[in-house]
Amino acid sequence: MTSKESNLKEKFRIALTSTAKVISDDLNLYKKDLEKKNPKEISSIEIDNVNNPSDFIRLRAETDSSALKKKFSNDAIYRKNLPGNNSSKSLYDIAEKIRYEALGGQMLKGIKKNFHENYSQIISRKRRDQLKSKEDVSVTEAFELYMLKNFHKVKLNPLTSKMLNFWGKDFEKSIDKHKEFLLDNLEDQQTYSSRLSQILEEMDIFQSEEDQNKEENKDQEQDNPSSDNQNNENDDSKDENKDQDTQATLDADYEIDEFNLDDQLSEIESEEQNSEQVIKKNIDNLNLDYKIFTSQFDETIKAENLENADEANKLRKNLDQQLIGFQDVITKLANKLQRQLLAKQNRAWEFDLEEGLLDSSKLPRIIMDPYNSLSFKKEKDLDFKDTIVTLLIDNSGSMRGRPITIAAICADILSRTLERCSVKVEILGFTTKNWKGGQSREMWTKNSKPKTPGRLNDLRHIIYKGADTHWRQAKNNLGLMLKEGLLKENIDGEAISWAYSRIKKRKEERKILMVISDGAPVDDSTLSVNSGDFLEKHLKKIVKFIENKSDIEILAIGIGHDVSRYYDKAIKITDVNELGDVMISQLSSLFDTKKKYN
Repeated sequence: MTSKESNLKEKFRIALTSTAKVISDDLNLYKKDLEKKNPKEISSIEIDNVNNPSDFIRLRAETDSSALKKKFSNDAIYRKNLPGNNSSKSLYDIAEKIRYEALGGQMLKGIKKNFHENYSQIISRKRRDQLKSKEDVSVTEAFELYMLKNFHKVKLNPLTSKMLNFWGKDFEKSIDKHKEFLLDNLEDQQTYSSRLSQILEEMDIFQSEEDQNKEENKDQEQDNPSSDNQNNENDDSKDENKDQDTQATLDADYEIDEFNLDDQLSEIESEEQNSEQVIKKNIDNLNLDYKIFTSQFDETIKAENLENADEANKLRKNLDQQLIGFQDVITKLANKLQRQLLAKQNRAWEFDLEEGLLDSSKLPRIIMDPYNSLSFKKEKDLDFKDTIVTLLIDNSGSMRGRPITIAAICADILSRTLERCSVKVEILGFTTKNWKGGQSREMWTKNSKPKTPGRLNDLRHIIYKGADTHWRQAKNNLGLMLKEGLLKENIDGEAISWAYSRIKKRKEERKILMVISDGAPVDDSTLSVNSGDFLEKHLKKIVKFIENKSDIEILAIGIGHDVSRYYDKAIKITDVNELGDVMISQLSSLFDTKKKYN
């Protein structure tokens, strides 16, 4: 980044910070946070990853939401009305967030527009491979859609409408009769939260869990509470003229219609749909002789939903203890690999063009004066392509102990290092929900045990870190690999198909898939009723397709085992002490070579 770009981005940061201070009525907002050094407080605004209109909308929405929480959400009232069971708490958190965001939308029409556009973008990008039953949609996800539809007035697309419909009757029965009351009392947090807590505790879907956990977690605090000293009382003596001037100024700042976001999002959605059809067709062709008895009980889950925040923090501290002995390795890897990668990123740009890529360094001009025209840039020479690396980690029982610890450390080191070099990183895990086949095998048994049923277990695919999520936001998730009871069976072929489908949809030019495993795919339930090489044959076929027929580069890292019989590019690691030199050489060779495929 040039000095000029850095200065412009700093001006943009200052503009956002100033807006947040005005919204929150706290002129010392970020200053106080720095003094307290409290990670739960609002952190300073980061704009390094703002490269397109959707990033701009997202950042404005996130900044406004944090400022509105500071202004309208009192932590003491929040905790006073916190429901008793964990499922209700997650819905309570969503409803509180929607409450103070809705108040912000009433305060300034620009804020309302920004939230609406940001949530519309999120909704337009939701993707589900299958939606057959209520079990395929979590109550938390459905409740968020319900609140967005009824309180933010965000329009749902056909997919999200279908997701909401699975839970719609439950919400209508419990919440609809209270909806007008809640809307009328958005400004009164005590009245709103008290009624909402009562509604959630009386919902039929939570009755059984409430009975079991009535005496537990009674005093648990909010996962992300605002400052204990937060003061949310409104000052009725404020100068009305000053408020009107502030509103006019801020509303002007939000006039960003020049981005033509609706047209851009429609184009993106159309491209993604076409891409998904091609990917699905390729995967279906590969699976012609690979049978799956049922996928009804499979799940793809975000890591943060596997465990509560307190337990995630404990597991992360455990992982940090393991990292202490490898600080020299981390520093060596980070510095050397960073130098190598940055040396390849030789970019030359033409600026101030009428078309091309949005020049994010000029965005402060839009903040200062919304009537300024957008500035675009065009790349003249690019030796180093925009890159994404997906780390797919075997979460099987045989990885328990030192192997999974090594895998988690690998993911942590590589994620931090590559992100320094502007390389996007996604971290995924794969295992099964149960030993011995779980619900899939039970269904097979009830159906008279047909011969050679194919894969016969319930898959669990885990998203530890999304490609667009920063390492700092997802670091606690990586500790969850050490969670007791998580590691079960491993069905590698389908996991690689899943990771391939995710990375294939990405817009980056360079795509690298790194598989961290400890050997062959194993699932006793499947192999006991199919041929002994059933899972291995599928794994080899999937890997061979990616290696020879796709533009995705695939590399396997064997933890204590040689996996070269499955992958052309494979290395073996027995200890983290080997990680530095091995990873530097392997990644360097990947970035140096250009993939040739048919």
